[in-house]
Amino acid sequence: MNAAALLTRAWYASTPTPLAQALRPLASLFGALAALRRAAYRAGLARSRRIRVPVVVVGNITAGGSGKTPLVAALVGALAERGFRPGIVSRGYGRRTRGTREVTANDGAADAGDEPLLLAASGAPVFVGEKRAEAATQLLAAHPDVDVIVADDGLQHYALARDVEVAVVDAARGLGNGLLLPAGPLREPPSRLAKVDAVVQVHARPEGGDRRATLAGVRVFRMTHESLPWRNLIASDRAFDTSLLRDAAVVALAGIANPERFFDALRAQGFAGRTIAFPDHYAYTRDDVAFPGAPALLMTEKDAVKCRAFADARMWTLPIRARIDPAFVDAVVEKLHGSQAARNARLSGHQGTADP
Repeated sequence: MNAAALLTRAWYASTPTPLAQALRPLASLFGALAALRRAAYRAGLARSRRIRVPVVVVGNITAGGSGKTPLVAALVGALAERGFRPGIVSRGYGRRTRGTREVTANDGAADAGDEPLLLAASGAPVFVGEKRAEAATQLLAAHPDVDVIVADDGLQHYALARDVEVAVVDAARGLGNGLLLPAGPLREPPSRLAKVDAVVQVHARPEGGDRRATLAGVRVFRMTHESLPWRNLIASDRAFDTSLLRDAAVVALAGIANPERFFDALRAQGFAGRTIAFPDHYAYTRDDVAFPGAPALLMTEKDAVKCRAFADARMWTLPIRARIDPAFVDAVVEKLHGSQAARNARLSGHQGTADP
């Protein structure tokens, strides 16, 4: 087991392991530095930049993926249906380029990042940049009709002022052992959830759960992933042979934060082949996916966008779509209308609400 896997196991153990206990002093230091940074923004010593349209930040307080990107795509689609013209900003983690740039569906993952490429398929304009406020500003300059920005990740990126904060929590993993990095998976303490506008909990199955549940005093909304038909990377109209799922020679690979979520979804479909987990945001090469003798390679969409340049007919991806509670969209829209009214009041010379 490599170091990353060992650390992840410690983070999500039911009780703190000896490794987690040994890392507690570093976690205390991390917490103190994070608290000082937040205090600097609250005191005005560090400045948050407010742009001309409302901003929705979709993030989490845990390290690694929790389902943010599918939620962003679903929220952007829902806002468009409500009459908004959303744009998306992201850091573009894993890309080899620097600075701010627009993302198109024809870009490579090395230039744009894997998750921004998936979001570009939504049809909304997508800009990536280490400084998200700059990315949002350039997006608005290029697309002046955009009237709301949705940030994929960036809950801790306080340099971009926001009007709505959404925290995503994996229902299966929760907050792990509840400790801060590196002793646990938390970027911020659990009390941070009490300050967001909504918590979205990601469940593996659509049934069960209570829409009225609360976490840290904040309303919790439910989200599930719906699997769409398998798609071949070479011939998108080619039908998938479901007997492949029962072939022990078939390989499933995943370079995501929680690969077992994908593998479990395959097993629910009867998968009996071999599973291989790569690091999150892994940059695949042709050799990584050679697997001589494997009749099929099954992967996530996030992996597929990084294999397009050397894809072959054995490669299949399982697209997913987030199913979100309409009440969650209602809550976001209500908050956006309030933020825009405050902006209009300030522009008219009246006193509006204070920046967060």
